[in-house]
Amino acid sequence: MTRVLVLGANGKLARNTTRILLEKTDATLTLYLRRASRIGKPAPQRVSIVEGDVLDQKTLTAAMRDQNVVYANLAGDMARQARAIIDAMHTAGVKRLIFISSMGIYGEVPGERYRSVLDPYRDSAALIEHSDLDYTILRPGWFINDDVVDYQITQKGEPFRGHDVSLNSLSDLIVKLATTPGLHSRSSLGVSRSDPLS
Repeated sequence: MTRVLVLGANGKLARNTTRILLEKTDATLTLYLRRASRIGKPAPQRVSIVEGDVLDQKTLTAAMRDQNVVYANLAGDMARQARAIIDAMHTAGVKRLIFISSMGIYGEVPGERYRSVLDPYRDSAALIEHSDLDYTILRPGWFINDDVVDYQITQKGEPFRGHDVSLNSLSDLIVKLATTPGLHSRSSLGVSRSDPLS
């Protein structure tokens, strides 16, 4: 049984991915967020909740103990958060990280120049890529509410195709990454709708 720590568990994508993990897998989840009162406790037998900030090294490291996968869905000072995650994973002996970033961090979106707005995403991705972790960085397009699971993947160094992706599509990929050892290990993946008109 896979044990997944979800960092930033109150975010829209994290909540959607939590739902799909509970519906489609037998994984046990630890939901980590700053204010636990903002989230209910679905499936009490399989879910525990930790209240804490990712920058609180002691609480974060304790939450990582005995986990198989860390899935991080964060905003804010992402470079500091990435450093804290890497350090805590080393201390806790956890290797597998799924980290949500943004399209455009490598200048890979044709016709777009995102400049400094993406600096936190760029900086955090660079730290993770230089670590020894078994990471997968996801660079999704704009989130849309669409029940359809339909997406394409581009690798780092390839032009990003499309511009949006459904929450269900991205959650589907995260669930596969969390439950399939070695899938897209040490990769940075662009994720968007596979519709050629997107």
